[in-house]
Amino acid sequence: MNDHAIGYGYRPAYTVAQFCADHCISRTHFYQLVKDGRGPRLIKLGRRTIVSAEAAADWRRHLERETEGLSPGV
Repeated sequence: MNDHAIGYGYRPAYTVAQFCADHCISRTHFYQLVKDGRGPRLIKLGRRTIVSAEAAADWRRHLERETEGLSPGV
């Protein structure tokens, strides 16, 4: 099955494993971010946990805003 549903590299939603792989973080780090309230918004579908493409993009933008004010030496 093609896990890139539309076009090249677009994913309408991620499983936790896909999100972690695409964002180069471990599952442990992902769940720690969620626990700390710093992770992406989640969708529960039965027993599956899904991250929408919009939630992933919002999460990345939030991380960018957090780091905008940091100087290179910090």
